Order: sequence, then C-alpha cells, then structure tokens
Amino acid sequence: MSRIEAGLILFGILFIVIFLVDYLCIKLRYLRKLNGKKKSKRVKKNNELMELSYLIGKFKLDKDKLPIEVLLPVISAINAFIISLVAVVVIATNTYIILQFLIGFILLIALIYALYELLGRFLERRGYTK
Repeated sequence: MSRIEAGLILFGILFIVIFLVDYLCIKLRYLRKLNGKKKSKRVKKNNELMELSYLIGKFKLDKDKLPIEVLLPVISAINAFIISLVAVVVIATNTYIILQFLIGFILLIALIYALYELLGRFLERRGYTK
C-alpha cells in the first residue's frame, strides 16, 4: 500500500468517526432544545432552532408547513458534515497554524453558505413557502 492510499484511508476513517460523534451530539442537543429541557440563549421563545430561523427568513418559508421531525436529522447531518470535513482538512494540512486557521475559516464559511443554500432551495421547490 502506498503512502497516498494510507493517507486517504486514514482521512476517511477519521472523517467517519468525527462525523458519527458530531451527528449524535448535535441531534441530542437539538432534541433537548425542542423539548424545552435546557434553556439557551440561541433558542428563541418558541424553541425555534437558529438554523430554521435563518432558512425561514432567507427563503420566506412557512414554519407551520415545515416538517420539523424530518428537518432535524437533515440539519444535524449538515452540521456534522461541516464540522467533520473542516476538522479533518485542517488536521491533514501540515503547514503553519495561521494558514490552517485561514483554510479552516474559509472552508467553514463556504460550506455553511453552500449547504444551507441547497437546503433552502430544496424546501422552496417542495412548496414550503408562504
């Protein structure tokens, strides 16, 4: 096995482990927020998630039509994917720490914008607009 193949296998294993741990932690946190067990500054008075309020505001979605039970795992998976990919890329980058922070920040902002834009457009096409 070459060095490149070993690196790719390590990259994949590390990504999967971080993704699964993040997904479970994020999903449990969202379930607690929606059930109202833990009060947080990020939760609005009606226990609306910050991601949902962004999507509702940007794409003019109707929050009464949105299937929260279906969106919860999707939003959890998106957030876990973003965190996992940025973490693994920054860890795999063997360069100066300032450059690692810069790469991580740019990748983080780009992934957040792109993935939530795709989710919002998908929800618009499904007819969840006002």
